[in-house]
Amino acid sequence: MQVVGQVGMYLVEYLTKEDAKVFITDISEAKLNKVATESGAIVVGMEDIYDLDMDIYAPCALGATLNSSTIPKLKCQIVAGAANNQLADEQKHGYMLMDRNITYAPDFLINAGGLINVYEEYLGDYSRDRTYHTAEKIYDTCLEILNLAETDNISSQEAAIQMAESRIEAIGKIKLPR
Repeated sequence: MQVVGQVGMYLVEYLTKEDAKVFITDISEAKLNKVATESGAIVVGMEDIYDLDMDIYAPCALGATLNSSTIPKLKCQIVAGAANNQLADEQKHGYMLMDRNITYAPDFLINAGGLINVYEEYLGDYSRDRTYHTAEKIYDTCLEILNLAETDNISSQEAAIQMAESRIEAIGKIKLPR
């Protein structure tokens, strides 16, 4: 896991409870030591994270960590993390991951739970159950996007953007009663 911010710390906690072997890195040595001591995660250098054999690379704070220098180093099957703007260049690096057969869960898709929660709070009649029920749909949407990407031979980033644009366009066609 690259950078153990607030979300990253929760992820480390969940993964280590499931006996996953977790590697962590961060610019804050104090934070790293705290998380490693509490969880048993293994600390590695900021640049060393890309060279590790791992199942999932989870960028959890810094953007643009998926770029022309790092993607060729990755030895993982999946990239799924909480950081925003993970791809330095959405077009180029989405396809680089695809060409390397690395499944990429687009950041704005898998991070939608936070926005869903804020929206539910904004509505004023907050329901934790309704919020969780809505957030659980992210999984199905992710599968739809990955299937669309495979079917159309496009990157998952491009598939996610196409699906988002289609949904926005459909919402724009809704006629509200006057």
